Amino acid sequence: MEQEVKIDGMITVKGLTKTYGKGEAAARALRDVSFTINQGEMVSITGPSGCGKTTLLHILAGIESSDSGEIWIGGAPIHTWDDKRIAKLRLARMGFIFQAYHLVPVLNAWENTALPLIASGIPASKAKERALEALKEVGLAEKASQYPGTLSGGQNQRVAIARAIVGRPDIIWADEPTGALDTDSAEQIIGMLEMLNRHHGTTIVIVTHDPRIANRTSYAIRLQNGRVIHDGGGSL
Repeated sequence: MEQEVKIDGMITVKGLTKTYGKGEAAARALRDVSFTINQGEMVSITGPSGCGKTTLLHILAGIESSDSGEIWIGGAPIHTWDDKRIAKLRLARMGFIFQAYHLVPVLNAWENTALPLIASGIPASKAKERALEALKEVGLAEKASQYPGTLSGGQNQRVAIARAIVGRPDIIWADEPTGALDTDSAEQIIGMLEMLNRHHGTTIVIVTHDPRIANRTSYAIRLQNGRVIHDGGGSL
């Protein structure tokens, strides 16, 4: 039986490249991208539209593959793993937050929150208990039985955060988590991510176009035309 791989939140990227299409239609999304994120840091990936931010996040999380380069997470060489092994790691040790929430409309708040646990084979009663705890942590305990269509945008994003943290991940990947929210709701979401980072030591990587959010993170990795042009951590 294969032993479960345990990781921490340290991320090392070396020479990452990604191209979409071939020939004259080829588009270089990432060009020799390298950086290090230390365990427990809250880091932003910034840059103009089309610079490769979301592509980079998807490759780091194992949702997409790169053409070349290395990705090490907690000392594990993710770039050498097959899709099945990466999927198991993603489910067990990572959380995801998206701009569009990606909640299931026919499931209520606690059911949406519990989805990663149920997918991992955790019994429904235990999954519900942990989902309710996660909703309490994001201030939505009283909304546990409500459905996405009855909640505000900020509340739906808090359900998405609860879903991301319910498995107690080492890393949370967030793709424009405040992009669809008003200023007050966006402030609440960023404050919540800061709390998770500070109190639980969760490594958090946020793709954002908003410099106000980037300024709240440990440092910013700025992309332009698929290249890193600034790494505030000084690790390049």
